[in-house]
This record gives sequence, structure tokens and C-alpha cells, in this order.
Amino acid sequence: MVVEIISVGTEILMGNIVNTNAQYLAKRLAHLGFDCHFQTVVGDNPARIKSALDVAYTRADAVIMTGGLGPTKDDLTKEMLIEYFGKRPVVDEQVLNFLEERSRARGFAKLSDGMKKQAVVPADSLILYNHHGTAPGCVMEHDGKVCILLPGPPHEMQPMFEECCELYLNGRRDKILVSIIIKCISKFDAPVSIVGESPVADRLAELLDGVNPTVATYAKEDGCIVRVTAAAQTHDDALKILQPVVDMCRARIGEEYIRYVKEDID
Repeated sequence: MVVEIISVGTEILMGNIVNTNAQYLAKRLAHLGFDCHFQTVVGDNPARIKSALDVAYTRADAVIMTGGLGPTKDDLTKEMLIEYFGKRPVVDEQVLNFLEERSRARGFAKLSDGMKKQAVVPADSLILYNHHGTAPGCVMEHDGKVCILLPGPPHEMQPMFEECCELYLNGRRDKILVSIIIKCISKFDAPVSIVGESPVADRLAELLDGVNPTVATYAKEDGCIVRVTAAAQTHDDALKILQPVVDMCRARIGEEYIRYVKEDID
């Protein structure tokens, strides 16, 4: 299954905050074995969010969308998606009770309308309860399209993904991805002897054209990284595919220019 990431938030477009959600989700999806070919950032505008979804579903099976679930007027993502997928908005009593208890504990006798709207969820959907904030997420399915909606704050989004979404996605994957990285640098660690990306790429030559495993080089301030990635049914199978290519990379680069070789588990 191909998954696309859409980050909603005018504050991201304006550069007021860094989009760490997309980075986190891209890494998690790769470790789970899902292909992610595109990432999109869109402002808090229903028409533009709809346009981003229309484009995403021409090239992806599922969309993970973050942001726009809060209590303010510009938090419009959920309402737009309910309409987009033709769902019926319903009040989730569990969420509403939680919000009312939270409001009373803070000394407010009445729940604000903005807070109440966080308890409105799409009917016939999987609701993802938020144990680190207020707004729930959800998984909507319609006509073969899947949309996973998550809150924008990273301290809410990340645990919700790990506690709920990974279980959902694990039931839909048909492979896993495993990567081994080779860190290249001279054994003397002197600036003049650092191994750059271009010389390393030249040595690897046709290995960079591989399909499974793939080989890619990345420039770093202190040298170069070579990432070898394989897709397989199991972790052990992926390692079997990886090892011969990793060995070829090591031989072509030269052990004297390799600082370490390890599995990428960040």
C-alpha cells in the first residue's frame, strides 16, 4: 500500500513551525514497510485541503493527515473530511464526557462550543482516542480510499500513531523494509581526507541502479552515508537480500574509508 502524508497548517506554510510530523511519519512508514512517494503541506483552507486529497488519491492508496483537529475556528480538517467522505457527524459520548470532566477540573462550569466540536466524529469510522490531549483522531474508509486523521501537536500525534495506527497499518502491509547504513570517512578523520559523496557514488556505480535492494548515497558534513535498503516478507529475509550488496559496497569503498556499518533503526 502506498501512503501519502498531508500536513495541514498555515503556520507550517508560513515557516512559523518546523514540520517534524512529516519527518516522523515518513520514518515510521518506511520501517513498517510502506512506500511514501509524496508529502504535501496545505493551509487551513477547506477547498485547498480537498484539492490536496483529490491529487493524493490519484497516486496513493491511503493518506495520513495531521493537524486541524483543535477547538479554534481555523481547525477545519475533520469537518472537511466528514463531508469529503460522505460521513455523518455524530457526538462521541466518551470524548464529550472526558472534555466535560476536564473543563470542570479547570474551574469552568460550561464546556465551550469550540471544545464541544472536538467530540464530533465521523460515523462508521475507527475513532482513535487521545491519551495525551483532547482531540481524537480517526480512520475513515470509503470506496477503497483510506484516510488516517491525527492531531497536529507532535506530543499527541506520535503516541496516537504508535498506539493505534501501527496496529491498523500492520494488518495491511505485505512487506517490511530493512536498511543498513555504511558511514564513510577516512581513518585519520582529517578534513582533507574525508570521503565525499561523489567519489563514493563513482565507486558504487551500477549498484546505485538496483531495485531490491536499493543503494543510495547521502552527503554529510563529516563524510558520506551509504544506505542499502531491502524489502521482504520478514526481517531475516531482508537481511539475506542485503548482505551480498553490503559486502560489495564495502569492497568497492575500501575498509580504510569506513567508520562503521550498522542497521538503521532510528
